Amino acid sequence: MLLTREEMTFDFQGAKLDPVRDRELLEWMLNQFLYGEVTGIQVGHWLYDAPDMEAAKFLARQSLEEMQHVDNFLRIMTMLNCQPKPAHPAVRFLATGMMGGSWAEHVALEMAQGEGFVLQAFYAVIDTLDHKPSVDILRRAVKQEERHVEFGETQTRKAIEGRPWLRRRLLGLSLVSMWGVSRLAGYMKKRLPADHVVLKHLPAFLEHANRCAELRLQRIGVLDRPLAEIGGAKRAALVAEAYGGKALGGLGSLLTFPLRILPFWPKKKRLTDTYLRDVHVTGYALPAGEPPAVHTEA
Repeated sequence: MLLTREEMTFDFQGAKLDPVRDRELLEWMLNQFLYGEVTGIQVGHWLYDAPDMEAAKFLARQSLEEMQHVDNFLRIMTMLNCQPKPAHPAVRFLATGMMGGSWAEHVALEMAQGEGFVLQAFYAVIDTLDHKPSVDILRRAVKQEERHVEFGETQTRKAIEGRPWLRRRLLGLSLVSMWGVSRLAGYMKKRLPADHVVLKHLPAFLEHANRCAELRLQRIGVLDRPLAEIGGAKRAALVAEAYGGKALGGLGSLLTFPLRILPFWPKKKRLTDTYLRDVHVTGYALPAGEPPAVHTEA
Protein backbone atom coordinates (compact mmCIF):
# COMPACT_ATOMS: atom_id res chain seq x y z
CA MET A 1 0.00 0.00 0.00
CA LEU A 2 1.03 3.61 -0.46
CA LEU A 3 0.46 4.30 3.25
CA THR A 4 1.93 2.17 5.99
CA ARG A 5 0.06 0.68 8.95
CA GLU A 6 1.92 3.16 11.15
CA GLU A 7 0.80 6.15 9.09
CA MET A 8 -2.81 4.98 9.15
CA THR A 9 -2.87 4.16 12.87
CA PHE A 10 -4.52 6.59 15.27
CA ASP A 11 -3.30 6.87 18.86
CA PHE A 12 -6.24 6.12 21.19
CA GLN A 13 -3.86 6.51 24.15
CA GLY A 14 -4.51 3.00 25.40
CA ALA A 15 -8.29 3.42 25.65
CA LYS A 16 -10.26 0.19 25.35
CA LEU A 17 -13.80 -0.79 24.40
CA ASP A 18 -15.33 -3.14 26.96
CA PRO A 19 -17.65 -5.78 25.44
CA VAL A 20 -20.07 -5.54 28.38
CA ARG A 21 -20.01 -1.85 29.26
CA ASP A 22 -19.93 -0.74 25.63
CA ARG A 23 -22.31 -3.26 24.09
CA GLU A 24 -24.68 -0.64 22.62
CA LEU A 25 -21.78 1.33 21.13
CA LEU A 26 -20.23 -1.83 19.70
CA GLU A 27 -23.59 -2.80 18.23
CA TRP A 28 -23.78 0.55 16.41
CA MET A 29 -20.19 0.31 15.18
CA LEU A 30 -20.44 -3.30 14.04
CA ASN A 31 -23.63 -2.59 12.11
CA GLN A 32 -21.78 0.04 10.09
CA PHE A 33 -19.14 -2.57 9.24
CA LEU A 34 -21.79 -5.16 8.42
CA TYR A 35 -23.49 -2.86 5.93
CA GLY A 36 -20.16 -2.00 4.34
CA GLU A 37 -19.33 -5.66 3.82
CA VAL A 38 -22.77 -6.39 2.35
CA THR A 39 -22.03 -3.76 -0.29
CA GLY A 40 -19.38 -6.19 -1.50
CA ILE A 41 -22.08 -7.44 -3.88
CA GLN A 42 -21.18 -4.39 -5.99
CA VAL A 43 -17.97 -6.16 -7.00
CA GLY A 44 -20.04 -8.31 -9.34
CA HIS A 45 -21.03 -5.24 -11.32
CA TRP A 46 -17.38 -4.35 -12.00
CA LEU A 47 -16.44 -7.73 -13.40
CA TYR A 48 -18.01 -6.49 -16.64
CA ASP A 49 -15.58 -3.56 -16.77
CA ALA A 50 -12.38 -5.27 -15.63
CA PRO A 51 -9.58 -4.13 -18.00
CA ASP A 52 -7.85 -7.52 -18.11
CA MET A 53 -8.01 -11.09 -16.83
CA GLU A 54 -5.80 -10.41 -13.82
CA ALA A 55 -8.13 -7.65 -12.65
CA ALA A 56 -11.16 -9.88 -13.24
CA LYS A 57 -9.63 -12.72 -11.20
CA PHE A 58 -8.84 -10.27 -8.40
CA LEU A 59 -12.47 -9.11 -8.30
CA ALA A 60 -13.77 -12.66 -8.31
CA ARG A 61 -11.63 -13.48 -5.28
CA GLN A 62 -12.59 -10.20 -3.62
CA SER A 63 -16.29 -10.98 -3.92
CA LEU A 64 -15.77 -14.18 -1.92
CA GLU A 65 -13.68 -12.32 0.66
CA GLU A 66 -16.38 -9.66 1.10
CA MET A 67 -19.00 -12.34 1.76
CA GLN A 68 -16.62 -13.99 4.22
CA HIS A 69 -16.34 -10.64 5.98
CA VAL A 70 -20.13 -10.52 6.30
CA ASP A 71 -19.95 -13.79 8.22
CA ASN A 72 -16.99 -12.49 10.23
CA PHE A 73 -19.02 -9.57 11.52
CA LEU A 74 -22.07 -11.74 12.15
CA ARG A 75 -19.81 -14.00 14.25
CA ILE A 76 -18.42 -11.04 16.18
CA MET A 77 -21.87 -9.54 16.71
CA THR A 78 -23.24 -12.86 17.94
CA MET A 79 -20.33 -13.30 20.36
CA LEU A 80 -20.92 -9.78 21.71
CA ASN A 81 -24.72 -10.16 21.88
CA CYS A 82 -25.26 -7.45 19.26
CA GLN A 83 -28.25 -7.37 16.91
CA PRO A 84 -28.22 -6.51 13.17
CA LYS A 85 -29.70 -3.05 12.66
CA PRO A 86 -29.74 -0.39 9.89
CA ALA A 87 -26.56 1.53 9.12
CA HIS A 88 -26.27 5.30 9.54
CA PRO A 89 -27.26 7.29 6.40
CA ALA A 90 -23.76 8.78 6.12
CA VAL A 91 -22.27 5.29 5.99
CA ARG A 92 -24.85 4.22 3.42
CA PHE A 93 -23.94 7.27 1.34
CA LEU A 94 -20.21 6.52 1.51
CA ALA A 95 -20.61 2.80 0.77
CA THR A 96 -23.49 2.85 -1.74
CA GLY A 97 -24.15 6.46 -2.67
CA MET A 98 -20.57 6.92 -3.84
CA MET A 99 -20.61 3.87 -6.10
CA GLY A 100 -18.66 4.84 -9.20
CA GLY A 101 -19.95 5.19 -12.72
CA SER A 102 -16.79 3.91 -14.41
CA TRP A 103 -13.88 1.57 -13.74
CA ALA A 104 -11.63 4.48 -12.77
CA GLU A 105 -14.20 5.78 -10.30
CA HIS A 106 -14.67 2.32 -8.83
CA VAL A 107 -10.99 1.67 -8.15
CA ALA A 108 -10.35 5.22 -6.92
CA LEU A 109 -13.47 5.95 -4.86
CA GLU A 110 -14.56 2.53 -3.68
CA MET A 111 -11.30 0.63 -3.38
CA ALA A 112 -8.40 3.03 -2.79
CA GLN A 113 -10.38 5.61 -0.81
CA GLY A 114 -13.46 3.77 0.45
CA GLU A 115 -11.70 0.62 1.53
CA GLY A 116 -8.89 2.79 2.83
CA PHE A 117 -11.37 4.33 5.28
CA VAL A 118 -12.63 0.85 6.21
CA LEU A 119 -9.09 -0.41 6.73
CA GLN A 120 -8.35 2.40 9.17
CA ALA A 121 -11.52 1.56 11.07
CA PHE A 122 -10.41 -2.09 11.20
CA TYR A 123 -7.08 -1.00 12.66
CA ALA A 124 -8.90 1.14 15.23
CA VAL A 125 -11.12 -1.70 16.43
CA ILE A 126 -8.14 -4.09 16.57
CA ASP A 127 -6.29 -1.56 18.72
CA THR A 128 -9.17 -0.76 21.09
CA LEU A 129 -11.52 -3.75 21.45
CA ASP A 130 -10.87 -5.75 24.61
CA HIS A 131 -12.17 -9.06 23.24
CA LYS A 132 -9.48 -11.36 21.86
CA PRO A 133 -11.71 -13.72 19.80
CA SER A 134 -13.13 -10.75 17.86
CA VAL A 135 -9.75 -9.11 17.44
CA ASP A 136 -8.28 -12.37 16.12
CA ILE A 137 -10.99 -12.50 13.43
CA LEU A 138 -10.26 -8.92 12.41
CA ARG A 139 -6.50 -9.49 12.29
CA ARG A 140 -7.06 -12.20 9.68
CA ALA A 141 -9.54 -10.13 7.69
CA VAL A 142 -7.37 -7.01 7.63
CA LYS A 143 -4.82 -8.64 5.33
CA GLN A 144 -7.50 -8.98 2.68
CA GLU A 145 -8.59 -5.36 3.11
CA GLU A 146 -4.98 -4.26 2.62
CA ARG A 147 -4.86 -6.13 -0.69
CA HIS A 148 -8.09 -4.44 -1.80
CA VAL A 149 -6.69 -0.99 -1.05
CA GLU A 150 -3.42 -1.75 -2.82
CA PHE A 151 -5.30 -2.97 -5.90
CA GLY A 152 -7.35 0.23 -5.95
CA GLU A 153 -4.25 2.39 -5.68
CA THR A 154 -2.44 0.56 -8.48
CA GLN A 155 -5.43 0.55 -10.81
CA THR A 156 -6.11 4.25 -10.17
CA ARG A 157 -2.54 5.14 -11.08
CA LYS A 158 -2.92 3.23 -14.35
CA ALA A 159 -6.26 4.85 -15.11
CA ILE A 160 -5.13 8.47 -14.71
CA GLU A 161 -1.83 8.13 -16.59
CA GLY A 162 -1.87 10.69 -19.41
CA ARG A 163 -5.46 11.70 -18.60
CA PRO A 164 -5.41 14.96 -16.59
CA TRP A 165 -9.16 15.43 -17.03
CA LEU A 166 -9.78 12.11 -15.29
CA ARG A 167 -7.40 13.05 -12.50
CA ARG A 168 -9.46 16.22 -11.88
CA ARG A 169 -12.72 14.28 -11.99
CA LEU A 170 -11.51 11.74 -9.44
CA LEU A 171 -10.26 14.53 -7.22
CA GLY A 172 -13.65 16.27 -7.33
CA LEU A 173 -15.48 13.07 -6.46
CA SER A 174 -12.97 12.24 -3.72
CA LEU A 175 -13.69 15.61 -2.13
CA VAL A 176 -17.33 14.57 -1.86
CA SER A 177 -16.43 11.29 -0.13
CA MET A 178 -14.20 13.19 2.30
CA TRP A 179 -17.10 15.54 2.97
CA GLY A 180 -19.19 12.46 3.84
CA VAL A 181 -16.60 11.40 6.41
CA SER A 182 -16.66 14.92 7.87
CA ARG A 183 -20.44 14.69 8.18
CA LEU A 184 -20.08 11.41 10.06
CA ALA A 185 -17.52 13.04 12.37
CA GLY A 186 -19.99 15.87 13.04
CA TYR A 187 -22.72 13.39 13.90
CA MET A 188 -20.47 11.55 16.34
CA LYS A 189 -19.30 14.77 17.97
CA LYS A 190 -22.88 15.89 18.63
CA ARG A 191 -24.58 12.58 19.48
CA LEU A 192 -22.03 10.40 21.26
CA PRO A 193 -20.89 10.91 24.87
CA ALA A 194 -17.77 13.07 24.88
CA ASP A 195 -16.48 11.67 28.19
CA HIS A 196 -16.19 8.05 27.01
CA VAL A 197 -12.60 6.81 27.06
CA VAL A 198 -12.70 5.82 23.38
CA LEU A 199 -15.55 7.91 21.95
CA LYS A 200 -13.90 11.17 22.91
CA HIS A 201 -11.22 10.36 20.32
CA LEU A 202 -13.56 9.52 17.41
CA PRO A 203 -13.93 13.01 15.87
CA ALA A 204 -10.13 13.34 15.86
CA PHE A 205 -9.86 9.81 14.45
CA LEU A 206 -12.13 10.68 11.52
CA GLU A 207 -10.14 13.86 10.88
CA HIS A 208 -7.03 11.67 10.81
CA ALA A 209 -8.78 9.35 8.33
CA ASN A 210 -9.40 12.30 6.02
CA ARG A 211 -5.76 13.38 6.30
CA CYS A 212 -4.71 9.86 5.30
CA ALA A 213 -7.14 9.98 2.38
CA GLU A 214 -5.54 13.25 1.25
CA LEU A 215 -2.07 11.72 1.54
CA ARG A 216 -3.19 8.68 -0.46
CA LEU A 217 -4.53 10.95 -3.22
CA GLN A 218 -1.17 12.71 -3.36
CA ARG A 219 0.82 9.48 -3.57
CA ILE A 220 -1.47 8.05 -6.24
CA GLY A 221 -1.08 11.24 -8.26
CA VAL A 222 -4.70 12.40 -8.16
CA LEU A 223 -3.75 15.38 -5.97
CA ASP A 224 -0.67 17.44 -6.80
CA ARG A 225 -0.57 19.65 -3.70
CA PRO A 226 -1.96 19.74 -0.14
CA LEU A 227 -5.68 20.46 0.03
CA ALA A 228 -4.93 23.46 2.25
CA GLU A 229 -3.48 25.14 -0.84
CA ILE A 230 -6.73 24.67 -2.77
CA GLY A 231 -9.33 27.28 -1.87
CA GLY A 232 -13.02 26.65 -1.32
CA ALA A 233 -14.01 28.09 -4.70
CA LYS A 234 -11.52 25.86 -6.51
CA ARG A 235 -12.75 22.79 -4.63
CA ALA A 236 -16.35 23.62 -5.54
CA ALA A 237 -15.29 24.02 -9.17
CA LEU A 238 -13.60 20.59 -9.11
CA VAL A 239 -16.75 18.98 -7.74
CA ALA A 240 -18.91 20.75 -10.33
CA GLU A 241 -16.54 19.75 -13.13
CA ALA A 242 -16.57 16.13 -11.94
CA TYR A 243 -20.35 15.84 -11.91
CA GLY A 244 -20.76 17.89 -15.09
CA GLY A 245 -18.19 15.80 -16.92
CA LYS A 246 -19.94 12.59 -15.93
CA ALA A 247 -23.27 13.85 -17.19
CA LEU A 248 -21.88 15.17 -20.47
CA GLY A 249 -19.93 11.98 -21.02
CA GLY A 250 -23.12 9.96 -20.90
CA LEU A 251 -22.09 8.12 -17.75
CA GLY A 252 -25.06 9.29 -15.74
CA SER A 253 -25.05 11.82 -12.96
CA LEU A 254 -23.71 10.67 -9.60
CA LEU A 255 -25.97 13.32 -8.10
CA THR A 256 -28.76 10.73 -8.06
CA PHE A 257 -26.87 8.37 -5.82
CA PRO A 258 -27.40 10.26 -2.55
CA LEU A 259 -31.12 10.28 -3.40
CA ARG A 260 -31.15 6.54 -3.97
CA ILE A 261 -30.51 5.86 -0.30
CA LEU A 262 -33.68 7.76 0.63
CA PRO A 263 -36.80 5.64 1.25
CA PHE A 264 -39.01 7.49 -1.27
CA TRP A 265 -36.60 7.09 -4.22
CA PRO A 266 -37.90 4.30 -6.53
CA LYS A 267 -35.32 1.63 -7.28
CA LYS A 268 -34.77 -2.06 -7.69
CA LYS A 269 -34.29 -3.82 -4.36
CA ARG A 270 -30.80 -5.18 -3.83
CA LEU A 271 -29.15 -7.10 -1.04
CA THR A 272 -28.08 -3.83 0.60
CA ASP A 273 -31.81 -3.06 0.98
CA THR A 274 -32.97 -6.49 2.14
CA TYR A 275 -30.09 -8.07 4.10
CA LEU A 276 -31.62 -7.26 7.50
CA ARG A 277 -34.58 -9.49 6.57
CA ASP A 278 -32.39 -12.25 5.14
CA VAL A 279 -32.52 -15.52 7.08
CA HIS A 280 -28.74 -15.81 6.88
CA VAL A 281 -28.51 -12.62 8.96
CA THR A 282 -31.58 -12.97 11.19
CA GLY A 283 -30.92 -16.64 11.95
CA TYR A 284 -27.14 -16.57 12.21
CA ALA A 285 -25.69 -18.94 14.84
CA LEU A 286 -22.11 -19.44 15.95
CA PRO A 287 -20.36 -22.43 14.35
CA ALA A 288 -19.54 -25.37 16.61
CA GLY A 289 -16.45 -24.70 18.68
CA GLU A 290 -16.77 -20.89 18.63
CA PRO A 291 -16.33 -19.05 21.95
CA PRO A 292 -19.65 -18.53 23.77
CA ALA A 293 -21.37 -15.17 23.66
CA VAL A 294 -20.25 -12.48 26.08
CA HIS A 295 -22.66 -12.02 28.97
CA THR A 296 -24.20 -8.56 28.85
CA GLU A 297 -25.09 -8.35 32.52
CA ALA A 298 -22.32 -6.94 34.69
